[in-house]
Amino acid sequence: MDEREKLEEARRVFDVEINALQQTRDVLGREFLDILSLITGCKGRVIITGMGKPGHIARKLAATFASLGTPSFALHPAEALHGDLGMITEQDVVIAISYSGESEEITRILPNIKMIGASLVGITGNSESTLAKMSDYVQVLPAFDEACHLKLAPTSSTTVTLAYGDALAVTASEIYGFKEENFGMFHPAGALGKKLIIKVKDIMAKGDDNAIISKEETLKTAIVELSKKVLGIVTVVDSQGMIAGVITDGDLRRFLEKGVDVYTLGVEEVMSKSPSVIYEGKFAIDALKMLKERNISSAPVVDETGKAVGTVGLQKILAAGIVL
Repeated sequence: MDEREKLEEARRVFDVEINALQQTRDVLGREFLDILSLITGCKGRVIITGMGKPGHIARKLAATFASLGTPSFALHPAEALHGDLGMITEQDVVIAISYSGESEEITRILPNIKMIGASLVGITGNSESTLAKMSDYVQVLPAFDEACHLKLAPTSSTTVTLAYGDALAVTASEIYGFKEENFGMFHPAGALGKKLIIKVKDIMAKGDDNAIISKEETLKTAIVELSKKVLGIVTVVDSQGMIAGVITDGDLRRFLEKGVDVYTLGVEEVMSKSPSVIYEGKFAIDALKMLKERNISSAPVVDETGKAVGTVGLQKILAAGIVL
């Protein structure tokens, strides 16, 4: 094959699979809604099984369901024949994938699934197949060609099943009212998860690590606090603990260059009186956005009453793996 022929073949594969997806999208109806209701009403887990290439799709779909709020796992049908059927309970929904509907490993476990009492959903391209006839609910996929040039290897059928399962998982998550914070709870290690679960209060400097002084103090006290805490900012508070202002490293340098007497000059005379602040319950990603938008490296943190409770810094946020 020359280069032109190779590209034409690649585009043909795309066209065949796109056509299969469009056909399946157009036939979505009552069967999809019934299966969706079964999943959202499930008191157990959604268990997905398939053999061969559909087995790979089953594992991906189980992971997608689980990450979007539907407890789920993939079951290998051959292992199920040797004891793993014990993972299924009568409260579960089992989704079996077989385009032919006659995969031996699948058809052999169907009677046992029925005996256990779990609800059985079949996804197949053959309405007369064993899988279709034994399922409580069945989605019969439309007739379409596999994209393989031999029309044999599972290609279009696995792509369609993947999209169909994604549609179930995503729609179910919307029904549950699944939010970004829920998603973040299930993805704590990734950058996306960190954005959705780490709050300002989780990473701010607080207690003895926070740089905070009374507005009655002198500039000398502010210098000591800045040098000890190395936050780039010291928060100045009144007698009630409310923020009166801040003094930054930059402020300090400017006043020292003027030759001021740090032992007598009060912090009220040098502090910035309208600092940018952030609430401790905000997500750290929101603090990062604020710091970058205002071109500052640190900001005081307040609680729900407005009292100063900490300091959040750009470097601390970035060190936590949170990026825009």
